[in-house]
Amino acid sequence: MSRDYIARDPRTGLPINVGSGKKTKTKATTKTERGPWQGLRKQDIIPLAKGEIESAKSVWTERDYHLTQVDGVRALQRLKGFASTEAHKVLLSSFQSTDPAIRVAALEALPEVAIQKSDEMFDWLSVLLDDENIDVSKAASKALAISAPVFPSGIESILINELRSPIKFRQDNAWDALKGLADTWPEVVCLHIDSLLLEPDKEYRIRAAKLLRKVLRKGGSSAWDLVSWALNDESDEVRRIAAKTLPTLANREPRVATLFAERAMVDVDSEVRISAIKAIQKLDKDNGRAQDIVLSGTRSKDLQVRTACINLLPRLLSEDVLRVTADELLRTETDIGLIKSLKEMVFDAEIEGTEAQKNLFLAAAIPVPQLDREIAESQGKTFGLDPLPSDRNRPSEDISEKPDHLLTDTERVQKMIAMNEQIKKKEAERKNAYRSYSQDEVYGYEDDFGPDLDSDDDADF
Repeated sequence: MSRDYIARDPRTGLPINVGSGKKTKTKATTKTERGPWQGLRKQDIIPLAKGEIESAKSVWTERDYHLTQVDGVRALQRLKGFASTEAHKVLLSSFQSTDPAIRVAALEALPEVAIQKSDEMFDWLSVLLDDENIDVSKAASKALAISAPVFPSGIESILINELRSPIKFRQDNAWDALKGLADTWPEVVCLHIDSLLLEPDKEYRIRAAKLLRKVLRKGGSSAWDLVSWALNDESDEVRRIAAKTLPTLANREPRVATLFAERAMVDVDSEVRISAIKAIQKLDKDNGRAQDIVLSGTRSKDLQVRTACINLLPRLLSEDVLRVTADELLRTETDIGLIKSLKEMVFDAEIEGTEAQKNLFLAAAIPVPQLDREIAESQGKTFGLDPLPSDRNRPSEDISEKPDHLLTDTERVQKMIAMNEQIKKKEAERKNAYRSYSQDEVYGYEDDFGPDLDSDDDADF
């Protein structure tokens, strides 16, 4: 059964604990072609595949079909459980049929039947890849691509040969198989890439380098080694492809990416160096090693590298250090565009800027306490900016009629001053008011010892 299958490393024999059987099984069955054979009754499949009956009726997509032995062999993949043992035997005998159509049908059923029982299946697959009939050979090559994600150990030796096959369709299907294998068994793919990077043919190394990005996600340290070896390849194209994986590696393993980027920065190919810069851009700005790499790149002979590194300086350095570094680079820089950028980094608006630019760096004034404001305003002093000309010409409102909660602090003080002046005015008027005389005063009966009625202090109001 598929859940009992244990994928093993073809070199060590140890189990490979990557991926899941359920996932890879689904991946294989989703590529199964559909057809009228899916409408056969299960009890008719084995007799029809053996040739014991010439035809059988099938109802599929609301139509009736009369199917032959070829369809019966193709339908063997529908048999699961106990019936899969018999299906396995019939399929093995179908591989030996003299009819090419039956061999093709058997190869189409192989990936699904092998999930149930895989004994001798891939031995026959290896044989039929070299079948004299081209249709059988193509069917075997396609079956290899479908089976690879499920049976990495079963197709190990077959895949090694097919990847280097001189026949194009066989080589293409083998590379498709390797790509599918990278999703579920990246460690196995790393073994294949390892051997392919040693091939003298540059095309094999280029195609192997293109798989590095896929295995980086789950390949672990084995994938890092492959990137390192590809960065040392004699082919510029291989190194370019490998360098393009560095930004992805920087997100996952920044320390490893820093080491590889440092090496790629001195590569003779400009595209490799640019990829190294992109990787450094993704590194932490506090990474001291990354800062050293960028600083060394600002003096590179390559204008593209120099430009990329200089543009990175504001992200990596503080303002004071940036101005000092940019001032030093200005002494040797010859490119007009970079000179302009460096001058902008050296410029200090707080010291060399216009009056408006300098004012941006001034601290705000400390606010005056509310009590001090009220006391000062009561004495006729003002705070803040002068009113606009339009405010000066505007007629003043009668603050005595405005509610207290709508008054400003200045208006409230002015209203209090006005009220005090009115009280003083009324007091003065009261002192000067007419005073009536008493009867004693009218008839002249004044007390010699009484108070002086003419005195203002003792007047009876």
